[in-house]
Amino acid sequence: MTILTGEIGEKYELVVGLEVHAQLSTQSKAFSSDSATFGAEPNHHISAISLGHPGTLPRINKRMVEYAVKMGLACNCTINLNNHFARKNYFYADLPKGYQISQDQQPICLGGEITVKLSNGTTKDIAIHHIHMEEDAGKSMHDSVCDDSFIDLNRAGVPLLEIVSEPDMRSAEEAGQYLTEVRKLLRYLDVCDGNMEEGSMRCDANISVRLRGATEYGNRCEVKNLNSIRNVQRAIEHEFERQVRVIEAGGHIDQNTLNFNADTGETSVLRSKEMANDYRYFPEPDLMPLVLDDAFVDSIRKTLPALPNQLQKKYTDTLGLSEYDASVITADKDVALYFEELIKHTSNYKAAVHLLMGPVKSHLNETGENISNLHLRPQNLAGIIKLIDAGSINNTVASHKLFPAMLASPGKTAEQLATELNLLITADSDDVSEFIREALAKFPDKVTEYKKGKKGVLGLFMGEIMKRSNGKIDPQKTNQLLIKELETK
Repeated sequence: MTILTGEIGEKYELVVGLEVHAQLSTQSKAFSSDSATFGAEPNHHISAISLGHPGTLPRINKRMVEYAVKMGLACNCTINLNNHFARKNYFYADLPKGYQISQDQQPICLGGEITVKLSNGTTKDIAIHHIHMEEDAGKSMHDSVCDDSFIDLNRAGVPLLEIVSEPDMRSAEEAGQYLTEVRKLLRYLDVCDGNMEEGSMRCDANISVRLRGATEYGNRCEVKNLNSIRNVQRAIEHEFERQVRVIEAGGHIDQNTLNFNADTGETSVLRSKEMANDYRYFPEPDLMPLVLDDAFVDSIRKTLPALPNQLQKKYTDTLGLSEYDASVITADKDVALYFEELIKHTSNYKAAVHLLMGPVKSHLNETGENISNLHLRPQNLAGIIKLIDAGSINNTVASHKLFPAMLASPGKTAEQLATELNLLITADSDDVSEFIREALAKFPDKVTEYKKGKKGVLGLFMGEIMKRSNGKIDPQKTNQLLIKELETK
């Protein structure tokens, strides 16, 4: 697919709004006590209530309400204290009751915004229209064994938050950054694991185009159930090009619901787009109105953790980290929590980032572990920084020798292991001078190159000196002595 560029591409403006469905990490379902745990055998987490049998009555999951309020507060929404549930009626084979309990006229969260940072360094607030609570449908599986379709109702009734944005996004990049920030918030709040591959976070994209400068929106198409941020961006890029080409050819954009084929990168029509009246919303007769009070909302507000944007501001403004380092640390909640503990034991924040993004990250990538399961405690990792700051060990030895030793013996301190392994810097100035002279004598041609202005050979000399000293030197001081020796030749 080729993205439209030039005069035709500039003639039109892309308009995107996203609906994010976040499956909440509760133990039970939205309106019954059935387990909401992922991964059970098909149709094992069901009951007469979640199947909607006659005579059964739903009951609101309090934790679902708490999570909804928590997400709303994190997005600066207004919390609606007077909530009503509604029946959203439609037929799917995996919707056992023939309707979905949702919210229509009075969702729990109104307004709010998500701030995104773009590649050009600018920020933009993407407005949220509302967040509402609802239950999930089941899952249909096609062509898994034979030509028949199978229905798994374990997911039916699992609590969802639907986060509906305003049509504020004007590029696939903005949409991708918005989804990244939404997923980050869900994870920081511990209300959803954000795993799009397992379906616990799904996205529908409403996409339209209009002439640049126009105020009215064009007819939109909704691409359903996108299961990765990249696929959301690909679907948006494809739809922008498709819709522009249809309009330029004198055609009309029909308001349809579309499917996205991840293999081809193209969309296809699923059905004509339903309107709200097609769902025949009416008040849920089996649930009383849900009335909250300010004390309940305030009690949840007090439980909010430090959020990514707050931590990023702290790291740049207070700790003096770069925007890049701060964004890398805050991208993952567990990394940020580990870093928060680490900086309680050291004030060398840049060295802490260096260790986390260097040897720690490499170890986690190699083993597939999560940092929350790392046996090396933050205070022990801070011990490495203390040795470096004291000039007792250099960065190379710390990363390649001491850090692996601490992983193998997490109960020992950095100083204990450095002593046991004979890693502490012991070379005095006379030793260092001798190592320098030996290195220069080994590469006389490189000394000549240095004298002609080729400063890059310093790395070669330092590597030889490090090898001769077994790494037990201070690289910074040695580098200064090396340059001084070269300048006198």
